[in-house]
Amino acid sequence: MISDDDLQLTSADTSPLLEKALEKNQDVKDMMEDCAVELSDVNEKVKEKMAAGSTLRVVEKTLARSENVEDKVQKCANELHEVSEVLVHKIDDRKALNSELMATGQKLSATQNILSDTQDVLAVAHRIAEETSALLVHSEGIQIELRRDITEGQRIEKALFEEKERLRVTLSCIGDAVITTDMFGKVTYLNPVAETMTGWTSDAANGLLLPKVFHIVNAQTSELVPNPVERVLSEKQTMGLALHTLLIQRGGKTFPIEDSAAPIRNQEGDTIGAVLVFHDVSHAQKMATEMTYQASHDALTGLINRREFERRLEHALETGKQDAKQHTLPYLDLDQFKLVNDSCGHMAGDELLKQLTSVLQARLRTNDTLGRLGGDEFGVLLESCPTGPALRVADLLRQTVREFHFVWKDRVFQIGLSIGLVTFSDGGETLADILRMADAACYLAKDKGRNRVQIYTSGDTGLAQRHGEMGWVGRIQKALKEDRFVLYSQKILSLVNSLQDSDHYEMLLRMKGEDGTLIPPMAFIPAAERYGLMPQLDRWVVATAFAQYEGRHSPHSALGTCAINLSCASICDDNFYEFVTEQFDRYKVPPRGICFEITETAAIANLKQAVELIGKLKNLGCRFSLDDFGSGMSSFTYLKHLPVDYLKIDGGFVKDMVGDPIDHAMVEAINHIGHVMHIETIAEFVENNATLGALRRIGVDYAQGYGIEKPRLSNFQ
Repeated sequence: MISDDDLQLTSADTSPLLEKALEKNQDVKDMMEDCAVELSDVNEKVKEKMAAGSTLRVVEKTLARSENVEDKVQKCANELHEVSEVLVHKIDDRKALNSELMATGQKLSATQNILSDTQDVLAVAHRIAEETSALLVHSEGIQIELRRDITEGQRIEKALFEEKERLRVTLSCIGDAVITTDMFGKVTYLNPVAETMTGWTSDAANGLLLPKVFHIVNAQTSELVPNPVERVLSEKQTMGLALHTLLIQRGGKTFPIEDSAAPIRNQEGDTIGAVLVFHDVSHAQKMATEMTYQASHDALTGLINRREFERRLEHALETGKQDAKQHTLPYLDLDQFKLVNDSCGHMAGDELLKQLTSVLQARLRTNDTLGRLGGDEFGVLLESCPTGPALRVADLLRQTVREFHFVWKDRVFQIGLSIGLVTFSDGGETLADILRMADAACYLAKDKGRNRVQIYTSGDTGLAQRHGEMGWVGRIQKALKEDRFVLYSQKILSLVNSLQDSDHYEMLLRMKGEDGTLIPPMAFIPAAERYGLMPQLDRWVVATAFAQYEGRHSPHSALGTCAINLSCASICDDNFYEFVTEQFDRYKVPPRGICFEITETAAIANLKQAVELIGKLKNLGCRFSLDDFGSGMSSFTYLKHLPVDYLKIDGGFVKDMVGDPIDHAMVEAINHIGHVMHIETIAEFVENNATLGALRRIGVDYAQGYGIEKPRLSNFQ
């Protein structure tokens, strides 16, 4: 029999013969099932017949039928057996085939495994190929980058070479000497300046320790100076060379030098050497010495100047307090020096000062100090010298100058000397006190007739007056600070009925006391002139007068003339012109409306400066008036050099001209000279109508005085 397992074949696996066998097998099975059913039915009927007592024939027929069925069954069984055998053979063949198929499948599976492994290998190979391709691409990028890096490296190398070459050229061209060393202090390079100063070539010095090449000593002690590079390498910071260092050249020549040394560091900041930079300071030291000398000495005479003299005087004052020593200061002022300057020029004045310097020094002790304190003012410091001996020295100096005759070209001048003498020791005086007392004593000597020695004593009435002037200094400065100065104006009347300059007036300065009382100018002006305060007062007057001008003169009114007085100090002030131009710009005052007044004495004493200032301000449009004309002895001589617009006839001639024919003649002469030179005249101190009438008859152009108008407060601000 064929088992069901043997028949578990799919239609895809069966052959046509096998399909027929299977069909026939199925038919036999169907027939057997029918026979079984039929046999079962016969048996049932036999049993029924037997039970019903059927006849034997019927039974036999039934049995015969049963036998037929059995025969059929047998026949079917035989056929089924045959089919089974066929199937067995086929199944055996199929099993053999299946075995072969299984063996083939196993081979195929192995092949598939090999193929699978091959595919994996191929995949890996593909990936390797892709990675290799990527590596090739990356390699190409690297090669491009390498080529670029090589190019950049070549460029950098070229730039570095050029930079090194520039550095070499720079080091060769700079004025300073440069030496470099390695970290052990051995020389690696000298620039040409260093080669010249040390006497070593760079090649010869290479590898030598620095002190062998750079030999330095102290210029004052000749002792060796520590090597700055050693400190730089040990302390890792920049070092400077000690003062007074002298470099000794290989050939023996010396150079005073200044230098600095600094560490050379790599990129990591490690010190790999040092650089030393130094230069010859011979010229600088010479210049410094000259500058020091110039700072303490007068360029014309070679004497110490005021600054240095005061320093030494201060030192003497301290020693007097400490050692109870008496020192004396003679303060010298030349008489008639301005006469030489003005008549022969400044070159003559300078030569006079130089000659007098030699004459005075020849009369002094070696430890006495002579200094030039001003234009024609000198000071002598007599240390450890009380009043008695100092007086003899001072009188000797006075006599020496008096006997000296100064010759300039074809002219001979005799000079005088006024001296103020102050003795000081352990008192409470300060430097300023000593100078003020000596100055006051000197000017008192001038007031008493010049060419004399005046000893300072605290009870002297003349000195008390000078001290009074000194007291005004603080009062004037305080009044300026508190704005207690005011301007008054006084009319200047035209005597020819001219409409031009219809409003012509002079500005007059007054000072208010702390209690509000009005202080006349002659109370403070001498002190201001004496102690250098006039430039401040003049500038205050100019600025205030300019500010008031617009309020007094409306734009559509006739041009007014405002007369402003200038002191001698302002005439000599180099910056005064710029100050005036600034005021014109600030207040928009027409320059034609301003007339500056300078006194004849101030103009003659400073003729060059006066002419220069007048010319510059007249170019702006300003006018000038020469005040107090006729008071000097050389008025007419100097007048032709001063391009003024007005002559103010000195009031000393005007006030008594009606009763004094000489004064009348002087006024008439001054007026005539002024008109010949096309200069208008102004008479001062006109106090009555008789004087006014006399001036009109003479032809004087203007008059000013209490008979015309008293000064009144100007308050047009």
